Amino acid sequence: MPDDLFQEVKSRRLPASEILQVAVRAVVEREKSREGLEHYIRELEEEIGSPSDEQNARADAIVRNIQLHQLQQAG
Repeated sequence: MPDDLFQEVKSRRLPASEILQVAVRAVVEREKSREGLEHYIRELEEEIGSPSDEQNARADAIVRNIQLHQLQQAG
């Protein structure tokens, strides 16, 4: 942990070890989920083939709309 961050944790009397464990577990779980998703996508591609350019473009548009909606909700 960088010294400045450790000093911040220490000055606030936060449990550094517990915080680090929670953070590491979150990263590990996120990686496991990503790996599982990648495996699932490979299985789908084997079963039904890769998406067409049109399908990819439509998916990209949907993602952009969702992101825009989230930004509007946050702002």
